[in-house]
Amino acid sequence: MTKVRALVLERQHELALRDIDLPLETGPGQVKIKIHTVGVCGSDVHYYTHGKIGPFVVNAPMVLGHEAAGTVVEVGPGVMHLKVGDRVCMEPGIPDPNSKASRLGMYNIDPDVTFWATPPIHGVLTPEVVHPANYTFKLPDNVSFAEGAMVEPFAVGMQAASKAKIAPGDTAVVLGAGPIGTMVAIAALAGGCARAIIADLAQPKLDIAARYQGVIPVNIREKSLIEEVGRLTDDWGADVVFECSGSPKAWETVMALPRPGGVIVAVGLPVNPVGFDVSTASTKEIRIETVFRYAHQYERSIALLASGRVDLKPLISETFKFEDSIKAFDRAVEARPSDVKLQIVME
Repeated sequence: MTKVRALVLERQHELALRDIDLPLETGPGQVKIKIHTVGVCGSDVHYYTHGKIGPFVVNAPMVLGHEAAGTVVEVGPGVMHLKVGDRVCMEPGIPDPNSKASRLGMYNIDPDVTFWATPPIHGVLTPEVVHPANYTFKLPDNVSFAEGAMVEPFAVGMQAASKAKIAPGDTAVVLGAGPIGTMVAIAALAGGCARAIIADLAQPKLDIAARYQGVIPVNIREKSLIEEVGRLTDDWGADVVFECSGSPKAWETVMALPRPGGVIVAVGLPVNPVGFDVSTASTKEIRIETVFRYAHQYERSIALLASGRVDLKPLISETFKFEDSIKAFDRAVEARPSDVKLQIVME
């Protein structure tokens, strides 16, 4: 163990920048990374404000942060594809490679996966971390650390787009224009959708999403989404619907949005179980897909960033210094409508 400075969630509502003992010995198949940029995720904020997410409860001090990019400073035995000085981003979930889920290629749903900043696993808001090289990905020269730290949330959008099985020219509807909803829309467009109708109550979030070509914003305070989708599709419906809001209310009318034979991808996670219209889903033969984090999406996400086809920089609302990390989290708790992604720079 090595004593290092970190942003520690002591307990619900209490953050501290202090020294804490963390494992920093680089073993076989591992790399040590000097952290440069860390994104503030909604799950980090939820642990701060609620002290738990479902069965994951903060029972002991925990370092926050899991959206990160940095530089390799040490390489363990057996690592061949990375070297000291490589700029990288890291996939924060580490499965058991021998589990049945992993052997089926669905390592994200391995019950024994360990995930940064998910109790009791420490996160990465600290100067250095050690991580498996197989879940560490080199960044091209034209992809910044800030963009590298955006790969983690963008991978969720990529997973959703992949599960939707988009066909070129499809019309998508995205419910929720938060960070994940906006990145789902971007991923859907990159995956072949001709347009993405994105719905939200907050006009500032819609304005940010509307900067992207192909995005059609709908403020559901002012317009009926069902009517707008009908108007834009000649009453046929959308090919793909992504539910990203996590609102139980969204499921009350979501079956009216997809076309016959369309698909609904559940991305947002309601706090409590929700009901939905099975009869309409059946008579329209609507396919239902679900998303839990991502699998095999980092390299694809990085390739899209490097190609210039996807630009996530407009989604970065503000950057804070490491010493101002608590301010960054308090800002995130405010949930300003104009904020999409806040980031913390370690150096």
